[in-house]
Amino acid sequence: MRSVGISAPMPTLLINPDSALNLIQVIVRSGLCLAREVSGKTTTIVRHRNIYLEGDAELIMKLVQAEHSIEAPVGTKEVGRIRQTISSYIDLIKPHVTVLLLGTTVAAMAIAYQGLPPLGLVLATLLGGVMAAGSANCINCYIDRDIDQLMGRTQRRSLPAGKVQPKQALIFGIVLGIGSFIVFTAFVNLLSALLSFSAILFYIFVYTLGLKRTSAQNIVIGGAAGAVPVLVGWAAVTNTVTLPAIWLFAIIFYWTPPHFWALSLLIQKDYEKASIPMLPVVMGEAETRKQIFLYSLLLLAVTLILFLLHTMGYFYLISAVILGGILIYMSVRLLYGETKKWAKTIFWYSNCYLAVIFAVMVIDRLVHF
Repeated sequence: MRSVGISAPMPTLLINPDSALNLIQVIVRSGLCLAREVSGKTTTIVRHRNIYLEGDAELIMKLVQAEHSIEAPVGTKEVGRIRQTISSYIDLIKPHVTVLLLGTTVAAMAIAYQGLPPLGLVLATLLGGVMAAGSANCINCYIDRDIDQLMGRTQRRSLPAGKVQPKQALIFGIVLGIGSFIVFTAFVNLLSALLSFSAILFYIFVYTLGLKRTSAQNIVIGGAAGAVPVLVGWAAVTNTVTLPAIWLFAIIFYWTPPHFWALSLLIQKDYEKASIPMLPVVMGEAETRKQIFLYSLLLLAVTLILFLLHTMGYFYLISAVILGGILIYMSVRLLYGETKKWAKTIFWYSNCYLAVIFAVMVIDRLVHF
């Protein structure tokens, strides 16, 4: 093979048909800038920015031409950056957590209303709820950005990954909180606004700043913030908080420890690295397994109160016993098991449990079994 006008040694990439995909990736990454082409017996050398591509001439040209359909126009790139920014801010509000909270809120509204509440009221409550949960989660991310960098589960969040600046995240969280209070006050009622705002303050000051890094009971007490949305939903419909609403709150309150302690067993090393005194770190695995079992028993007992108060009927009773029994069975297997396999199962099932038991409540109130 002879060469023409190649004055300085450059990295050469040998190309064959089997490496076509890799070549496309190289072309897209380095950009298109063809300079010279020199033919030999079997190969062609093409200068592509700072890379020489050597291989079959026809294959190289086809791959380079394919770049024109792969490389995005400037306008498309700008849209992509905007989407990435929006995605990064959405990540701050922890949508996977927020969705579950909103589900319990709507369920509480339906239970209190004994049917389907007016659509406008539901939408206003959901909007305020999204903003309130987003505010609490966003400010939590701002406060915990130092330890999030240390934990594998949280390293890809927007702040540790550098996708959003801390000051911007804090401002975003504050704006969401204020906006939530305004939405609830204007379109729902003052009681729901006060309950929602109190949950934000509790989550930030009591849990995040107070308990999370100092007490093994952080999840137990801090879980109250996650239980407030059912009170908000109940208040949105009735403008009061009555005894059944308190027991809905209690269900989520007692559900929280087994759910998060199961997770803490799975990522115990992360919590140790970040010096967070979760129960497995402070008391050990054996005690954590025992506490998961005990709280599963308490959760079942609490769910039965709604039937005893005649708030729920027999359909709910049977469902609550089955759902709670499954959780207790899993906690027993975890208690006496030698591995953490059942911790993962409990963490997954507990998410489903909360969604299903609130759905059962709604059905029970609608159909009146």
